[in-house]
Amino acid sequence: MTESSPAQQNEKGLPQRQGLSALDGSLALIVILLIVQMWWLTASLEAYLSGHHESALPAAIVSGILFVLCLLLFLFIRRIDREVRGR
Repeated sequence: MTESSPAQQNEKGLPQRQGLSALDGSLALIVILLIVQMWWLTASLEAYLSGHHESALPAAIVSGILFVLCLLLFLFIRRIDREVRGR
C-alpha cells in the first residue's frame, strides 16, 4: 500500500492529508466520548443499584446526549471520507 503525497488533492480540492487529519481527530473524540459514556453508565448503574433512584433519569439523559454526539461525529467522518475519496 502506498501513501499519498501531502500535496495530492481529490476532485473537490480537499487535500487528502487534511481529510485524514480530520478523520484522526474525530475518531479520537469518539473514543474519548465512548470511554466517558461507559464510565458514566457504570457510575449511574452502581448508584441506582445502591438505592439512589433519583440519579437514573439524569444519567439516561447524559448518556443519550453522548450517544448523539458520537453519532454526529460518525456522520462527519463518513462525509469527510467521501470527500477525500472523491465519491
